[in-house]
Amino acid sequence: MSSPIRTASRLLLATLAVLCVVPSQAAQLVRVGAAHFPPYTVRPESGADTGLLPQLVEALNALQNDYQFVLVPTSIPRRFGDFKQGRVDMAIFENPDWGWKDIPHTTVDMGLEDAEIFVAQRQPDGQPVRQQSYFADLAGKRLALFSGYHYEFANFNADPKFLAQNYDATLTYSHDSNLLMVLRGRADVALVTRSYLSDYLLRNEKVADQLLVSQRIDQVYHHYAILSPAAPITGEAFGKLLQGLRDNGQMLKIFDPYKIAVVPVPGT
Repeated sequence: MSSPIRTASRLLLATLAVLCVVPSQAAQLVRVGAAHFPPYTVRPESGADTGLLPQLVEALNALQNDYQFVLVPTSIPRRFGDFKQGRVDMAIFENPDWGWKDIPHTTVDMGLEDAEIFVAQRQPDGQPVRQQSYFADLAGKRLALFSGYHYEFANFNADPKFLAQNYDATLTYSHDSNLLMVLRGRADVALVTRSYLSDYLLRNEKVADQLLVSQRIDQVYHHYAILSPAAPITGEAFGKLLQGLRDNGQMLKIFDPYKIAVVPVPGT
């Protein structure tokens, strides 16, 4: 019979052999900036993981074990500083035209498209029913806009003073507030993302007939991921993970309910 010491030695040697063959390697942490951008990210500073970004991060983590994606709360105006200072490694649902041109980064086409559309009250009190031609000219109309957003009609100038002076704009941090301003006659036109409006009308079916939704599109959001040069994941590697989510159907499952189009990525 083997002595207890000899048995313990054999167990120790066997354990060391396994460790040598299968080295332990922790997943690399990738910090993703989460700014309030409904329905993509909803109030991340409150600590509640709601919106499409948490769903995407969960799907990315379930897909593989090499990287652990975590959300870091930021804000629309603060996200650039957090990115440059290294607080976050990546910003998702972005576009290089939205203030990133002078910041070193790598872009990854996410293969997702949304749109910014105009919404007005269909028939204000005592006035005729409005037609699509109402959206053709914004001059003289009171606009309700989301603070920090870059709108194509304003040449992507997000400066609040510029928007207030040139477009009689009221800026808030809530699409709901902007739509309520339109419904109550305090603004003539609100701009909202198509995905958000789809969700809003599901939650507020009674007001659907009161709103006129434009066929005119201010801009198409073609979404990109913005990666820091110091990020622990490369653009190529992240692109492959997104392709994995397209292949297993998770991208469609997450984004299709919000009328966000999952489109082909060039070169794939």
